[in-house]
Amino acid sequence: MSEPTEFLAAAEALLGSRGFTRDPDLMDPWLTDWRGRFSGKALALLSPSSTQEVSRTVRLCADHGIAIVPQGGNSGMCGGATPDASGNAVLLSLRRMDAIRSLDTEARQIVCEAGLVLQTLHEVAARERLRFPLTLGGKGSATVGGLISTNAGGTQVLRHGVMRDQVLGLEAVLADGSIFNGLTVLKKDNRGFDLKQMLIGSEGTLGIVTAATLRLLPETGGRSVAWAGLKSIGDARKLLLLAQDKAGHYLEGFEVMPQHSLEAVLAHTPDTRNPLTDIHPWQALIELVGEPGEAADLPAIVEDILAAGMEQGLVDDATIAANESQAEAFWLMRDEIAPAERAVGPAMQHDISVPVARMADFVEAAIPQVKARFPDTLPVAFGHLGDGNVHFHVIGPADAVRGQWELDQGKTISAYVHDLVTEWGGSISAEHGIGQMKRDELGRLGDPVANTMLRNVKQALDPQGILNPGKLVPLAPAP
Repeated sequence: MSEPTEFLAAAEALLGSRGFTRDPDLMDPWLTDWRGRFSGKALALLSPSSTQEVSRTVRLCADHGIAIVPQGGNSGMCGGATPDASGNAVLLSLRRMDAIRSLDTEARQIVCEAGLVLQTLHEVAARERLRFPLTLGGKGSATVGGLISTNAGGTQVLRHGVMRDQVLGLEAVLADGSIFNGLTVLKKDNRGFDLKQMLIGSEGTLGIVTAATLRLLPETGGRSVAWAGLKSIGDARKLLLLAQDKAGHYLEGFEVMPQHSLEAVLAHTPDTRNPLTDIHPWQALIELVGEPGEAADLPAIVEDILAAGMEQGLVDDATIAANESQAEAFWLMRDEIAPAERAVGPAMQHDISVPVARMADFVEAAIPQVKARFPDTLPVAFGHLGDGNVHFHVIGPADAVRGQWELDQGKTISAYVHDLVTEWGGSISAEHGIGQMKRDELGRLGDPVANTMLRNVKQALDPQGILNPGKLVPLAPAP
């Protein structure tokens, strides 16, 4: 295919030297996904600086039939922001669009652009004695637009919900370049479909998120963070119920990890140490958070939870963070699990969910089943037990060749894990999205009616198929 010289000249004239590049050295870091699983090529890297520039850019692409791959911080887990190998698409970066358009402290709402990094959002809110109630390990690179497009989760979903629950209004550019302006927040609005919700989680296949109105909460008055050693994930589930009963709305985080994951972090992450003296098959990280005026109650509540857990035989040992530094050290070990296990060797990483009440039973059943089917692997599970969402990793054998093993045995393993999840009434994607990595699996295992609806909506809003082609939406089955 010859290069579309007329399009490229028009795009460069529209965006200027700061917004248009074909320099391989500048483009290369953005052409491979964070996990290193997917790499592609692009005609150019386009970086508009405003919604109007995004609109004109998309209209130009539509006129020339050029595919668009939107990208935020390039921290996604499923290859959803990586172009294919054809080199026929442009990569559209939202990173220059990182402005705070307005911040209303009384309404506790912030209007920000899609390229704003999550950590910066946290810092901006904190300066106003407010907070944004969603965080995750990649907060230093993940952008607001990416979080919305994938409906990200994180470690505070137990109390505050996923990204969908934080979005009060949305602005997006559609496939024809028109601008959907839904930033205004109305408590009641009954004019038909909630269109912003359709765009949230659509991974750039229906429109390109350019700005959002997000909810903020009062700053925390304090928190109490505990680390507990347990015999089983079943005991962790019982401890979670105990914590919910005793802590109520103060309970903000409840994460679990097996001993293997803890050992991986201790081995590969500097300045970490085991919070407990002895070895325990499972660990639980518990966080209680209170608003100003409530913090004084938290230490007694967390002590009561742990004491009751020990009395009931659920907790073998536990410790409570003595200060903020120690609390952050506990959370660092949770946040570093994925990078640490990546350093151990290749693994098939599954972001799955089943009904909350069944998650512990699923893990206890699935791990030995996977181990029996693939005896040279090591299945492990960690994550958000209270959300019914764990990261189910299957670590390859010691002699596995990274990049080759994933494409060979790894694909068979993933299909088997996804089959198990589906049998348990769960989802093959809890918080990372579908991207290109799980698109075919969604087509294989997803409800046929739901998949047809996805294709119909895509066709209606993007009839040319130029928005993030090859991602999320399953192909129609062969006749």
